[in-house]
Amino acid sequence: MRFITKKHLSRRTVLRGLGSTIALPLLDAMVPALTPIARAAGVAPTRFTGIFVPHGAAPGYWVPESSAKGFKFPYIYEPLAPFRDRTVITSGLWATASENPPGVTGADHFVASAFLCGVKPRKATGAEVEAGTTLDQVIAAELGQTTLLPSLQLAVEDPGANSSNCGEGYSCVYTNTISWQTPTRPLPMEINPQVVFERMFGDGATPEVRAQRRAQQRSVLDSLADDLGGLHNAVASYDRTRLEQYLDDVREIERRLSIAAQSAKEAPSMSVPAGVPESFAEHIKLQFDLLALAYQADITRVATLLYARDLTGRVYPDAGTTISFHGGSHHAEDPAHVLEFAKLNRYHVQTLAYFIDKLRKIPEGDGTLLDHSLTLYGSNMGNSNQHDNFPLPAVLVGGANGAHVGGKNLALPARTPLANLHLTILDKLAIKQASFGNSTGIISEV
Repeated sequence: MRFITKKHLSRRTVLRGLGSTIALPLLDAMVPALTPIARAAGVAPTRFTGIFVPHGAAPGYWVPESSAKGFKFPYIYEPLAPFRDRTVITSGLWATASENPPGVTGADHFVASAFLCGVKPRKATGAEVEAGTTLDQVIAAELGQTTLLPSLQLAVEDPGANSSNCGEGYSCVYTNTISWQTPTRPLPMEINPQVVFERMFGDGATPEVRAQRRAQQRSVLDSLADDLGGLHNAVASYDRTRLEQYLDDVREIERRLSIAAQSAKEAPSMSVPAGVPESFAEHIKLQFDLLALAYQADITRVATLLYARDLTGRVYPDAGTTISFHGGSHHAEDPAHVLEFAKLNRYHVQTLAYFIDKLRKIPEGDGTLLDHSLTLYGSNMGNSNQHDNFPLPAVLVGGANGAHVGGKNLALPARTPLANLHLTILDKLAIKQASFGNSTGIISEV
């Protein structure tokens, strides 16, 4: 066991077994004696999640009618109403970096890469690709250097499935990832929850050992039974309850991953890698559950999530509509078709609400993970039928350790650069920069 049994445990306490590494959630025993938990340095770091959804949002269904304190959440964002005190809805943002460069023609479905960097991607198909260092990686360089994983890049769509080719003279890397470590180094997005789980909890094991454990239906926790028993006896009853809930979450994710892998084996005609659920609903929940665990155990503090690729033809049966994502986004301004697209947008926000609710239910220090995190959810288009990059649907949810106050509907000045919001997020996380991308200043209202 890698800890000393006494009243104070290190926040970096981990348990190691055969092919397994288990970081622990924040326990009261990790706070030095007589130290107010709200003031314990480094106990509750701020986490950041950047989420990108292509194709904008249905016009008329995402902007609240009033900016008053008790404003009514619009149809698309209504699933976030239970989190009003942590939610800020914005309108008026402009994604200039997502527009075609001067003199360049053709569709602009290369722009996912611009969402978090505020820099126009270079038109290139080979090794000359270039965008900009993205917001998540700037944050990871500051907040993620003491964690096992500086950042996580997640997605829920196979880059080789359900999408048209990239075309228009732009490399597919511009639509395959929203995270760039440097202007010339895009980071791959991981779609397989099994791989994410092994990165988080499988440190030190070979792929063969992990495969054998899965074949025997053993848990990563099995080789840690003795250490877990000792830890259980060393902490107070409140910490024991929190630890048991955390370990139950690990086991539940393992169970669901096993089902997903088995389903893939039983459907060999489907292009679904082992460990990736066929259902979008189960896939997105698994990725969110893993991310919540990673935040809870301080395995990472920064993550990005790509809901879908530009031009995706995916259909979401649970959304209550049969339209495909890209096809439905070109609604021709027909009211009936706009409503169908709004249903799809609302469904995506419902899945976001699942994640936010999960963060709210996980206690940490003086609050919850929701209190100690900030999530940006948005798109680089407004009315996708027109390929408009203004106004953009974007929301912020979380407390950011007291730096972010929700309950607001902010109608920002028309054509406020999206990068201004990025710069504002950096400021909330105490990362001071004069500018970011094509920003012109901090948004004080946020």
